[in-house]
This record gives sequence, C-alpha cells and structure tokens, in this order.
Amino acid sequence: MVTKNEAAQAVEKLLSYGREKGLLGRYDWIIARNSLLERLNLAEPCPNELSAHDNNGQDIESALRKGIQDVPDNPQDILNQLLDYAREQGLLRKNTVTRRDLFDTELMGFLMPRQSEVTEQFWRTAEKESIVTATEEFYQLAQNSNYIRRDRISRNRYWRAETDFGELEITINLAKPEKDPEEIAEAGRKHDNEYPRCPLCLENVGYAGRLDHPARQNLRVIPVELNKENWFLQYSPYVYYQEHCIVLARQHHPMQINKNTFQRLLEFLDSFPHYFIGSNADLPLVGGSILSHDHFQGGNHVFPMEMADIEERFQHPDFPGVQAGLLKWPLSVIRLSSADREDIIELAEQIRLCWAKYCDLDRKIKAFTREKGNDEKHNTVTPIARLKNGRYELDLVLRNNRSSQEHPAGIFHPHQNLHHIKKENIGLIEVMGLAVLPGRLKQELGEIKNFLTGDRDLDQDLQAISAAEEVDLEQHREWLTDLLASYGRQNNSQEAERILEQEVGSKFSQVLSDAGVFKRDRQGRAGFKEFMLTAGLTEKD
Repeated sequence: MVTKNEAAQAVEKLLSYGREKGLLGRYDWIIARNSLLERLNLAEPCPNELSAHDNNGQDIESALRKGIQDVPDNPQDILNQLLDYAREQGLLRKNTVTRRDLFDTELMGFLMPRQSEVTEQFWRTAEKESIVTATEEFYQLAQNSNYIRRDRISRNRYWRAETDFGELEITINLAKPEKDPEEIAEAGRKHDNEYPRCPLCLENVGYAGRLDHPARQNLRVIPVELNKENWFLQYSPYVYYQEHCIVLARQHHPMQINKNTFQRLLEFLDSFPHYFIGSNADLPLVGGSILSHDHFQGGNHVFPMEMADIEERFQHPDFPGVQAGLLKWPLSVIRLSSADREDIIELAEQIRLCWAKYCDLDRKIKAFTREKGNDEKHNTVTPIARLKNGRYELDLVLRNNRSSQEHPAGIFHPHQNLHHIKKENIGLIEVMGLAVLPGRLKQELGEIKNFLTGDRDLDQDLQAISAAEEVDLEQHREWLTDLLASYGRQNNSQEAERILEQEVGSKFSQVLSDAGVFKRDRQGRAGFKEFMLTAGLTEKD
C-alpha cells in the first residue's frame, strides 16, 4: 500500500531526477510538480523541506536535492511506486504492462523540455562543440526520459558467434513486453482511430497513446533536411545497438528505393559522418515491419558486414573513380566506394535499375510475376551507407521476395528447417550481421541446455516439458537430436551454454545464406558475375 505522503515524496524524487538529468530547467519544477500532483489526485506536495523553499528563499536546485542524496540513474523504481499508488487509487484502470506504460510515459512527459528547445540545443551543441557531442547528448535525453527503457533493454541476451563470415552478433529480444490477451482483443475492436497514421509519423511526438499504439509524450526528434525534404531523426526505443536511430520522412508515404534514396543516405552522412545509415528494402518479406512510412535506420555501430572482405573487384568505364566489389558475405552484396558523391549515386542507381528487371531462372531469380492482370515486382535492394577514410561507401544488398510451393515463406527467406530459430523478415539489421531473435528462445534454449548437461532425457522429457511448461520444444527435436549426437550429454553448464551460442550463430549464418540470391557455390558465383557484367561492370585486373 502506497500512502499519499509516500506518493508525494515520490513526486519530489521524480522532480529531483528530472533536474539532475537535465530534463527540467531552473524554474520548470513548478509546472512539472503541479502537473504530476493533478494527474495523481494529490492536493499538495509532501510537507517537508523539499516543498518549503518558496517560503524560506532557498536556492531552487539545492532545495530540490536536499534530503535526496542519491538520484537514481533510472527513474523506473520511482515510477513503479507512483504506478502502484495510481492503481490503488483507481487512476489506473487495469494493472497491465500496457496500461502502466501509458501512465508512466504520461508522467515522464511532464518533465520533458519542449520540442523547439531540444532542437535548438542540439544544433547549438553541434555548432559550438561537435555533431558527435550533439548526438551523444540527444541519445542521453532519450534514455533519461525513459523513452528508451533501459531496465528492459538490459534483459536482452547478446553474444557473438564465430562463423565462416567472421563473428556474427546475436541478440534475443526481450525488451518488447508481451501484451495481455484482453488488451489485444479490446484494441482489435477499435478501428476508428487512425491518428497518428503509423508509429513513425511525426505526430507521435507528445502523443498520449492507446492500447494499440504506444504513448510518446517523452519522444523528441531532430529535424534534418535531406534532398531538400524535411526528415526527422529520433532514436529507436528498442536500441538493438549503440545509438540506434530512425530517420523518418515528414510525409506519410510508402517505402520506395530509388535514386532519391541514395541521395538522402549520402546527404545524411555529410551531416552525421560518425553514423552509418541504411534503408530496409521496399517490398514485403524482404523489407522491414513498417513499409507504409519511408524511413531509414542508422547509428554508431560497426556491424560484421562492414568488416567483410572484398573477394572480387569490378569497375565501370563511366565511373573510373568508383571502386566496386563483391563481399565475402552470405547475402549477395555489392560494395561501392568513392570520394565523389554524385558518381557513386549514379552507379548505384544504374545497378538498381538493372537488378529491378533482372531474371535468372536457373537460379530461381524472377523479377516479375503476373498477378490478377498486374506485374508484381520481386527484385529490390537493401542499401547501407557509411563514410570511411574520406570516401563514401555504399553497400547494395540484392533482394528478391518471390515464393514457391517448395518455399511458401519465400525462396530467398529462411527456409522451413530454420524457422525454429528465425522465421521473421530478414531486414536491414539482420542483413548486416546482427540477429534479432524472438524472446521465446530464452526459455527454449534454457530447456535445451538441460539435455546437453544430462539433466533431461530426449525420449522421456521432450513432450512432457512442452506440455507442462507451454514451451514448444518439439520444433527443436531434429536440431536437439543432432546436438546430442555431436556433443553428448556430459557437458557442464558453461560448456552447454557455449555450445548453444555457437550453434545458434551457425543457424543464423544459414538464415543469411538462404536470403542470398546468388549462392556461394560455383553456380551462384558465376551468376553474380553475369549480373555484374549485365549492369555494365567488368572484372578488375
């Protein structure tokens, strides 16, 4: 039970947190406090020295901090106390994760600086100090505001696994909370609200949220001009890597990869040279989860694909200053490098246009199929750009989203035998070598480890565990049988953990290989060279 006095004290702690973390300016605490008190139905602040500074003339900063020696690095414990109070007072309709998220985001919103203040501060810092410092501060704001929920991000599992393509990165995503079944049903009954139109629209800034749409009172963005258009930079709330940012178009229009895409990506690097920037493909299955709103993803991280070697080099007679090469990577990647922005854009577009209509039926590549009298396109690219040693580097990953009777989920998609590990889209992040695996795997791998240590028996326990624990281990039966044949049942806990991490990495390598349009066998390599020649490039001596 949280008393009114304890709730009022928690309000003061939250104000101290906001002041310490730079969310509140010198006199902002007054408005923030009154807003918090009103939302929590508290008539007045807690009657102690933290609220008495008006009467005795104490300095505001010292008054807010007095009595609270250790301001937490994360506000969630304070928010949880206020959420419990709200539930007990009937202010929180149901005590579910979604409703608590909606409520505590509203509370954090009272501590946030105005959007214009954030924008002005960002570009002022960029001009007076550096763009690196500006992005670091903006990223810190996204964390301090609890927009990035660090307590949940810390639950994610992460490791690296050595493969034929270098070390791949693996993460099991535990940051996205599971929704309550009643909330899913309730949200499904509400179809009349189309504002904001999607989670990437600018109108999300400050939005209160609803059961089927997250609250964003603590979201702020940075305006960026790209190709004479208004775009906005924000950070992903799920941060799969350092400073994981999203760059979104002002207008709500579908993803489309074309010459303008390459122009925008390289212009972004001119302003943010320490970031990489890339776009998901613009077709279902090989694209991202949101195709309805044009956007990019970037950040301050070196992915495994960036470190891949160039196996074969090419050149184009019209663009002698552009270096081209094929990467040693499970997907089919063309890397372009040049100090001349316009040349690399022109060659990238020439390759894209060639690929858009390219067919190679011997290798199951078909650019179009006829559906209901219309041509459905299947070929596209996933572009990723970065600056290295004063040169623009642009990777074009060739993609095809066609399916078949043999592979109904996609010919160049993880095949059925890998779905027990990964069956979701292979988007930009996975393409670059970071597996974002479903949260179910944490428990499933934990159970599988017990078979490798001999604590469980395959024949006796597999079905029983699946039934009792509501964990689908049957989908792993074939894999588990192979693991036991290779490693036995006498491994200690650490050995079993290491085995699973390595084997999951091998599975992810296979996932990426399935997504490659030109396989890495002799026939596939010959096909890749044929495409390069068709696009006007020749092998370099």
